[in-house]
Amino acid sequence: MSGHSKWATTKHKKAVIDAKRGKLFAKLIKNVEVAARTGGGDPEGNPTLYDAIQKAKKSSVPNDNIDRAVKRGSGAEAGGADYQSIMYEGYGPNGVAVLIECLTDNRNRAASEVRVAMTRNGGSMADPGSVSYMFARKGVVIVPKNGLSEDDVLTAVLDAGAEEVNDLDDAFEVVSEAADLVAVRTALQDAGIDYDSADANFMPSVQVELDEDGARKIFRLVDALEDSDDVQNVWANFDVSDEIMEKIDA
Repeated sequence: MSGHSKWATTKHKKAVIDAKRGKLFAKLIKNVEVAARTGGGDPEGNPTLYDAIQKAKKSSVPNDNIDRAVKRGSGAEAGGADYQSIMYEGYGPNGVAVLIECLTDNRNRAASEVRVAMTRNGGSMADPGSVSYMFARKGVVIVPKNGLSEDDVLTAVLDAGAEEVNDLDDAFEVVSEAADLVAVRTALQDAGIDYDSADANFMPSVQVELDEDGARKIFRLVDALEDSDDVQNVWANFDVSDEIMEKIDA
């Protein structure tokens, strides 16, 4: 998933320092709150919460905001919203399959915002199940290189259930079964290897190779979807070559 992963990690870095910072912070805090509500407010006994907190900290979300989100989610402090997780499916330009995960306290608003973003950017909604079968739930850990070799990372994670390690230029992407995510993340920590994020993501089984025009269109669609406060994650089965990525970045 090289082109897509590379684009997602670069975009994440840019998002931290550009105008979308506030939006990114809000989504990361929502993740923390929902994880605390689902599995309790103790990160040691709630791996999902642990990972949500780590990701928020790596993205420079202030500790006070994180602590308050944990308290709201676990019920220690009033004011938590009742977020529901909803998955929408659709097709983008060039027949790219798109999965859109929402965390929302208003289903109607979420559905309407997703539909508007899709139709305005050359996409269309699809029936449940018509796209999701092309994706599998996987654990994905992003490890910044910081002088590490692929062998260093492989040695640390192989016995923990990692399936592959991909080179994303300035980071490695460690892929495992979703159920092995915590074991892989823990193995990295035990080896003293720092990581940026550990998430359960959807990875495509087939990919659509895009030219420059197609890539620009799908990036526009994903940006429009992610602009909605209700949209938490967008996954799509496109691949973009390094050459085209460079043209677009330029």
